Amino acid sequence: MHTNETDIFLCRTDPLSGDHFKLLKKRIDEMYQVNLILDNLPAIRYAKKESYFLRWTGYPLGIKVKDAYYVFNHLKFTVLVHKYEEANVARVMGTGDGSELIPTVGSGGSELPGYMVVGFEVVPCSVMHDAQSVKNLKPYEKYPSPIKCDPTTVAMLVKENEPIVFTYEVTFEESDIKWPSRWDAYLKMEGSKVHWFSILNSLMVITFLAGIVLVIFLRTVRRDLTRYEELDKEAQAQMNEELSGWKLVVGDVFRAPTNSGLLCVMVGDGVQILGMAVVTVMFAALGFMSPASRGTLIIGMLIFYMILGIAAGYVAVRLWRTIGCGDKKGWVSVSWKVACCFPGIAFFILTTLNFLLWGSHSTGAIPFSLFVVLIFMWFCISVPLTLVGGYFGAKAPHIEYPVRTNQIPREIPAQKYPSWLLVFGAGTLPFGTLFIELFFIMSSIWMGRVYYVFGFLLIVFILLVVVCAEVSLVLTYMHLCVEDWKWWWKSFFASGSVAIYIFLYSVNYLIFELKSLSGPVSEALYLGYSLLMALAIMFAMGSVGFLSSFWFVHYLFSSVKLD
Repeated sequence: MHTNETDIFLCRTDPLSGDHFKLLKKRIDEMYQVNLILDNLPAIRYAKKESYFLRWTGYPLGIKVKDAYYVFNHLKFTVLVHKYEEANVARVMGTGDGSELIPTVGSGGSELPGYMVVGFEVVPCSVMHDAQSVKNLKPYEKYPSPIKCDPTTVAMLVKENEPIVFTYEVTFEESDIKWPSRWDAYLKMEGSKVHWFSILNSLMVITFLAGIVLVIFLRTVRRDLTRYEELDKEAQAQMNEELSGWKLVVGDVFRAPTNSGLLCVMVGDGVQILGMAVVTVMFAALGFMSPASRGTLIIGMLIFYMILGIAAGYVAVRLWRTIGCGDKKGWVSVSWKVACCFPGIAFFILTTLNFLLWGSHSTGAIPFSLFVVLIFMWFCISVPLTLVGGYFGAKAPHIEYPVRTNQIPREIPAQKYPSWLLVFGAGTLPFGTLFIELFFIMSSIWMGRVYYVFGFLLIVFILLVVVCAEVSLVLTYMHLCVEDWKWWWKSFFASGSVAIYIFLYSVNYLIFELKSLSGPVSEALYLGYSLLMALAIMFAMGSVGFLSSFWFVHYLFSSVKLD
């Protein structure tokens, strides 16, 4: 700490074999990055492009210049340090890196000032070293001759059967940056205008849809209901014969849908995923899940998901009882299906991808012990909590339908266009509110960048939920107006279909942005994770659309006076 050193020899590789030589060239072509961490801070590299500075975490393995390959073999580190205010003991520091007390008393009893690392910068250089002169050197000894690090020139050519010598230098600089602010360099709000544009774009879509919803409620529904209620009984009977639109399907609108059990399970799982997403993003936006403490986001998501099993079981069983007109029979089966449906799909996808990783001897594979822990958490925490939620759902009163369902189903008139086309087309509106933010999320996941704008993500997520509810509601009303009473599944997929566009966007991102992915295993991993993300979004947004449509239909028909 606080000892500047130059020309430090690190190591000398064995002469590059033919295979290693080819692999190194391939990795340089694929723009592989080297990521270093000092005191939990990633190495940051500044690059000037035209008139502005770019910041990157890590540095490239090497560079290709005129068909020749050069490797960055000398690193110039700059460590920014901040002196403690107190002489003896630092204050308790907690920024998500963990709270810790750091004594700063020197070993000899003399009170030396203590320093904390508040910045870690790297400048990679390609320097021609003499491999013979370091044969007898041990690591961290002085290199025989002075090393000049010039990032604008490259000298260390990659050659077959030649070794590579690695060296470094380190400079400590005192800085005014305080410990809690040390992550600011990584989390600077670059491109915030783009995020605001994304939110403005979403707000325009929401306003447009809200206008349509308002027209439906105020103009159509209210006017029809007022006319309907003002007439005497005789006129009502006469009017019933001339009815058109949604009032004609009054005896069929609450008829149980096909595969009603599956719908209940999907809505329950959707509520669980939605709850997990909202709570996680909210905590992250408030700063509880800083990128400074790696892994907290995933752990947080898992914990919230398991706890919200109660909500999933409750919603699914209560909906099951509502569709079954209060029948409690089969609630345990529904709860079990909820507990195993989405986690089962996720487990199948992750296991398949893990076998691919094991097959290619990757260090990124999930260890078997972690798999055992995940299965334990699933069956010993998540499943019991879902069953508890199901028990409360079975105890709660079911939702009474405002109108009776006829015994004989009404025939749906022939439509001018297939209704499912409209349902899947509806997903474009929610996708329009999301796609700009989606680009940032994809870049942070697959390009190794730090994602930090959780405040924007929270706003975009809330707007997405509102758009999905509005889209589904408008589409349900349109279907009822053309006497199509099979609205249950359509309302789910009207907003859930946004997942199709997200998956297609992922494929587009793979083709045009991730050109450096090597081989089918990498592509299968990418598509597998994208499919899992799309399915989670389909469940969550589908349940938003369905529940808003259910509320709307219930409200609409409870306002109608019928004998």
